[in-house]
Amino acid sequence: MKARTRLLLSIGIPLLVVLVVVGLYLAQQRSNAPAQSTTTSKQPLTTVKLALDWTPNTNHTGVYVAMNKKWYQDEGINLQILPYSSNVTPDVLVSNGKADVGISSTESIVADAAVGQPTVSIAAIVQHNTSEFAALASSGIKRPRDLDGKTYGAFGAPYENAVVSQIIKHDGGKGNFKSITLDIDPLQALQSHRVDFVWIYQGAEGIQAKHQGMQLNTFPLINSGIADYYTPNFIASPAAIKAKPDLLHRFMKATARGYEYARTHASESAQILIQETPKGTFPDPSYLQDSQQYLSEHYADPGRRWGLQDAAAWHGYPEFILNSGGVKDASGKNVTSLDLNSLYTNQFISS
Repeated sequence: MKARTRLLLSIGIPLLVVLVVVGLYLAQQRSNAPAQSTTTSKQPLTTVKLALDWTPNTNHTGVYVAMNKKWYQDEGINLQILPYSSNVTPDVLVSNGKADVGISSTESIVADAAVGQPTVSIAAIVQHNTSEFAALASSGIKRPRDLDGKTYGAFGAPYENAVVSQIIKHDGGKGNFKSITLDIDPLQALQSHRVDFVWIYQGAEGIQAKHQGMQLNTFPLINSGIADYYTPNFIASPAAIKAKPDLLHRFMKATARGYEYARTHASESAQILIQETPKGTFPDPSYLQDSQQYLSEHYADPGRRWGLQDAAAWHGYPEFILNSGGVKDASGKNVTSLDLNSLYTNQFISS
């Protein structure tokens, strides 16, 4: 080999090695560098605070399903469920802006308006009233008029007496009865014979009674002369509706998706409810499954979107409790009329 060639090789080969090593190093550094996104990054999630009306139960299943499926996140929402407290109602939290959304009832929404702290129903959780009056089958009470002269276990609302009296009169009775406010579970009050009849919900205490082997005679309100109405309801304040319409629409979109799923996936949804709530919330999974099977069929009528509300339900029963003297203003005076159309809206229920 010529001297010139040996010289070139002695210089070129080491130089080539250096270039290869440097190239590999730079390539590795580029691969380790943060990738530059070619798409717009997601905006931070907006927190929405929800105040429950009770400890978690099958009225709330759609919310927990939507959380589990991350449908709130899909709508840009970080849903925060506030701990239930018996010391403050969801209505107060919503009215004061401590919660963005709450779960309440038609009676409470009417009462809110009467005292000047209005809330608005933005969706009906259950399409028809599923409550009923119940007495032990062994009591001999077989129909509403048999409640005349009996003792009712009340929960302390001012409209209760009018409702009880109406169902007795509707069946031909006089509407006279005794009333005591309970401090124990209504089924316990029946079993102990402390009272003769109580007001329960078919999907809750009704299922509970069957699991306990209690034989009841029951009288559904909507079959006993009381106008049908929505309970429970999702509520928001008029201020929030005005200031956050897009946020509420997104909240309801995810929520409706959860309830629509629960309508057709009852067993799976019950399992999700157990999974998403604190351990020990549901000590009897079989009760929960039965309750969910019942309510999944009652969230909405066949062929109807979940959550929709009709004017008829916001006039019949509210007018009844207003006329009964069961609604008071902040000073304790009877309120006999309200703008009932302002108490509900369907604007956040997607078509």
